[in-house]
Amino acid sequence: MSGSTNSPSKEYSATNFRRIFRDVLAVVLEQSIAADELNISLDEIPSLLEQVRETADPKFGDFTATLAMPLAKRLGVKPRGLATDLISRINQQQLFEKNFEPIDAPIGPGFINVRVRDQALVEGLRIACLDSQLGISKVSEPHTIVLDYSSPNVAKPMHVGHIRSTVIGDAISRILRFRGHRVITDNHLGDWGTQFGMILWGWKCCRDESAYQKDPTQELGRLYRLVRKVVDAEPQELAQDSLAAGLAEKYPDARREVLAETAKLHEGDSENKRLWEQFMPFCREEIERIYGRLDVTFDHTMGESFYQPLLAGVVADLTSSGMARESRGAVGVFLDGYESPLLVQKADGAFLYATTDLATLAWRSEHWKPDRILYIVDHRQSQHFQQVFATARAWGCRSEDQLSKTDLVHVAFGTVLGEDGKPFKTRVGNAVGLEALLDEGVERAGLVVGEGEQARQGMDNAKRQEVAEAVGIGAIKYADLSQNRTTDYVFSFDKMLELKGNTAAYMQYAVARVEGIVKRGGVDRELLRREISDDSSVLKFSDPLERRLALAVLKLGAVLEDVEIDYRPNVMTSWLFELASCYSSFYDALSVLKAEGSQRTMRIVLCDLTGRTLRQGMELLGIRVPDQM
Repeated sequence: MSGSTNSPSKEYSATNFRRIFRDVLAVVLEQSIAADELNISLDEIPSLLEQVRETADPKFGDFTATLAMPLAKRLGVKPRGLATDLISRINQQQLFEKNFEPIDAPIGPGFINVRVRDQALVEGLRIACLDSQLGISKVSEPHTIVLDYSSPNVAKPMHVGHIRSTVIGDAISRILRFRGHRVITDNHLGDWGTQFGMILWGWKCCRDESAYQKDPTQELGRLYRLVRKVVDAEPQELAQDSLAAGLAEKYPDARREVLAETAKLHEGDSENKRLWEQFMPFCREEIERIYGRLDVTFDHTMGESFYQPLLAGVVADLTSSGMARESRGAVGVFLDGYESPLLVQKADGAFLYATTDLATLAWRSEHWKPDRILYIVDHRQSQHFQQVFATARAWGCRSEDQLSKTDLVHVAFGTVLGEDGKPFKTRVGNAVGLEALLDEGVERAGLVVGEGEQARQGMDNAKRQEVAEAVGIGAIKYADLSQNRTTDYVFSFDKMLELKGNTAAYMQYAVARVEGIVKRGGVDRELLRREISDDSSVLKFSDPLERRLALAVLKLGAVLEDVEIDYRPNVMTSWLFELASCYSSFYDALSVLKAEGSQRTMRIVLCDLTGRTLRQGMELLGIRVPDQM
């Protein structure tokens, strides 16, 4: 139930030719098994279908299936002969005949290569052009999927380290919704832990009342950073901050006192609870402002405090069932295969993150009955989630064994690095504040937006600022999403704001080019759709670049399937870059508005559909696309 074993629901779409070819192969393999021509099980078919991919060179067709070679080796037959037998069945399939040209023979040792019929490709364009969903079918078996992501500690400002969880989680949620799943997003805020104990202690010992009255959020953030330095900083770091050093000297037991303030909050101390309730809106304010700029929303925002009343019951359940036992005063779950237990209660009675995570799983399982729960959390928490998931499944979470039916997945990601190869920090060694990062991105984008062609388009200052916000923040989000989520990546403003290469600005600029053609040509999109709806014969290819662009633009369905399999938004960004590059080649080589008749219609349709598809793809990543650049 864990890991990336998930596979998309079977669906049929007239625009997803890879899916069509795979569906044909599935039928052929089933027929061959039934006829005792293939000594394999039906369960092996899905993995064999994964060996259908695009050809590296268009002269060899549009798609290739390489399954004959490994299958023949296993069965002890010649791969070319096996491929020939499969081809004879493939050519007989009505669905194949409708969409692909007949296959003459295998290529090389046993490659089964196919070419989409031009007529089918044109029909796919027409369907996509007329459909608000671009011809993408919803999954036939939608799942209820809970996504847990972002989850900052509310007592401290969001920093660059929060960007990955937030934008990856948001992109995955958008893509899963677009595919037709029931998605529930939950921002599990850290609003009850030691970080609040630091603020409470700082408020009582060293607050600046006037600063709080002027800007509560700033003062609370200052208190958190100051107190954290007092209790955690190394002597050399303290020496550089006289205020923190003075407090550390004045309060040598500061760490113990912070923990005591945290414990008092958890025990329901009236003063600490009152202060917590007073501070929470201000702590949330900054976070919500940043989410607004990122265009990120959540269905639910239930922090650790929401589950606090449930924690004692979790420990009691685990203990009474024999899963947990006391050791050195603490309570832990001892699991086979792990050297250390999963602690759920400290010796002083305090609960831990694991306790809250188990309570959260129990609540979600009972109230939402999900098929999948995705935790978008950095890779350093991998062992924690392995133990939590194993414990939760064994426990059952008191939900009539609902959890045994739920796929629990840790969607792990790497670290954001500076150009020095170390975790991204400011020059003074602090984590970069996320809002400051967004501000700098917008400022740098403003310089790009104010150059060249943009000035000739007559943008006023308000419009230029709007575009700069979309470009700057889009650049930051896209730069993160374009990386393989499992790896670390180097953060560079200079690279992410380039108008060439795999950047958000390049995609946004491609859409702006499309909008420029539509505007200059006086294209009425509704009339265009009515024209091709009434008479599809106006759509025909006159140049290989048109066909290449059509294939690229109709890959969206296959790309969405691939993203869902392993929750990798970079699959989407790679395809967007491919599509934008295809469009650039098309735009540079072929005349659109000066073409005539059906040729003009076809090229305008390709431009329109490319722009819509690029915009849709970017929106699925949570990135705004301006009409001007």
